[in-house]
Amino acid sequence: MASGNPVIGYIVGGNLKQAVRARLLVPTRDVQEGAFVVIEDGDFKFYGSVTNIELGSTDERFADEQSEQRLPADLAKLLHGQTLFTTLEIMLSQMAHSPEDLSPPLFNGPVAVKTIPSHHAQVRLADAGDFAEIFGDPHAPGNLVVGYNREQGHPIPVRLGELVKRSSGVFGATGTGKSFLTRIVLAGIVHHNVAASLIFDMHNEYGPNGIDSDRNQIVPGLRGKFPGKVRLVGLGKTNIINGMTVDFTLEIGEEDIETGDIEMLTRELNLKETTPTVLAALERQFGKRWFSEFKNMKVGTKVEGEDGKPVPAPDSVEFWAREAGVHELAAVGLHSKLQRVFNLPYIVPKPAAAPLKALLDHLEKGHHIVLSFGEHDHDLDYLLVTNILTRRIREAWQKKTDEYRSDPQNKPQPRPLVIVVEEAHKLLSREMASQTIFSTIARELRKYYVTLLIVDQRPSQIDDEVMSQLGTRICGWLGDDDDISAVLSGLPGKEALRGFLSRLQPKEEAMMMGWGIAIPIPIRTRKYDEEFWKDLLGDPLQKKDEAELLKNLGIRD
Repeated sequence: MASGNPVIGYIVGGNLKQAVRARLLVPTRDVQEGAFVVIEDGDFKFYGSVTNIELGSTDERFADEQSEQRLPADLAKLLHGQTLFTTLEIMLSQMAHSPEDLSPPLFNGPVAVKTIPSHHAQVRLADAGDFAEIFGDPHAPGNLVVGYNREQGHPIPVRLGELVKRSSGVFGATGTGKSFLTRIVLAGIVHHNVAASLIFDMHNEYGPNGIDSDRNQIVPGLRGKFPGKVRLVGLGKTNIINGMTVDFTLEIGEEDIETGDIEMLTRELNLKETTPTVLAALERQFGKRWFSEFKNMKVGTKVEGEDGKPVPAPDSVEFWAREAGVHELAAVGLHSKLQRVFNLPYIVPKPAAAPLKALLDHLEKGHHIVLSFGEHDHDLDYLLVTNILTRRIREAWQKKTDEYRSDPQNKPQPRPLVIVVEEAHKLLSREMASQTIFSTIARELRKYYVTLLIVDQRPSQIDDEVMSQLGTRICGWLGDDDDISAVLSGLPGKEALRGFLSRLQPKEEAMMMGWGIAIPIPIRTRKYDEEFWKDLLGDPLQKKDEAELLKNLGIRD
């Protein structure tokens, strides 16, 4: 069980609920908060993270006196080692049992910690083998390296297969690089083929190439790197996104809009409390045609009645309201508010090529859809389109799951699907969560193979219940205490992890924690550059040289 890494300390106390304490044997500067350490105690290994570093002394007088200045250097050093010391607090997360004799281990592999090491058990910094045992082999299929530990630079992968089983999140203040982190995760999902994905690309950052404003360099998009797997879709008549031609465009048919989609826009359209009553009457009378029928009604048109007095014309909102038993002013007010929706250019009476069905077909085949909003980048567009598409996806995947479970021998298992949502607080706020399909997905739809990847800079504005359901979380620097508390919602050891998050560097550092990460750990994030793409896809020049060599040798035509 011995390791190449030297011992840095030994256990002197602690408890299971909070942390164990270790006396440090190396200079304090050699260990950082968040360091991944291993404690060896006979046949057992305990894995944990340093959550606090504290200076101590056997007598306060030794700490107050500056012995370095009045004593010889050797004597001062000896005095420091005996009377002045540093203590580490270590939060234990995993343990493993590996007996050296022939007896079997008590349990297989690392498991959640259930006891603590004994006094004077040795502590060392984890080595590459320890990282691979806990976080996984960085070269194994389905593992994606998103960063490196800050002490020795060991690669730390995330298990993508675990990540897509539950909803997850990427968080960080504006400018901390969360979009680059999201691109890295999505590139891994596409390359390792662990799920299909639907990316609501509100700011045109993921499909086509973009520009890194900090370095003034081109940022590769997913469509260019995975031309056979990723489809770029434009909303409405948008054919070109950042210089790249879309694969097809998306228009929404009027019959695809349900009354619930309008209720979801209550805050955006400033709808009144009478809106549900009016919408229910429209749906009751017209069914799926309610939107087009209401849109075509006129306001204020009059005809002469039998008594010669003007009355509402049959094609008017007022006439319909009287016939339907709805308050006229409520109906007229809703019709006025809905003008913003009626006039959206991507909502048409009947789309030409059934683009909604085409989008669902691509997802069912395992393709990845990047829906770019183009010029339709207002909150109204984002709220309406994402809700309509996600509702259709939920219905399709729920049906496929029910069919599979009723006849697993003859029906295919549904393909896992990840829906990527930027500006998630607009869809999952406390006010909106109960009205959108996204909260339902975050809470329960993983059993139907659909999960969310939410990307946001203000996690405190997302509904608490949704945040607590997130599995894997990757978080950059956050400057607000409420945002930090929200990211840690539902996780054990929140107070210790709060310190990790609050002291991250504003750029190129992040915290990984949750379902797909065995131990919470701060990382130095990898760069989204050509080196990343070479590691993920291989060096195209190298592949070309090998192919030409084989051809020249006559091994390959």
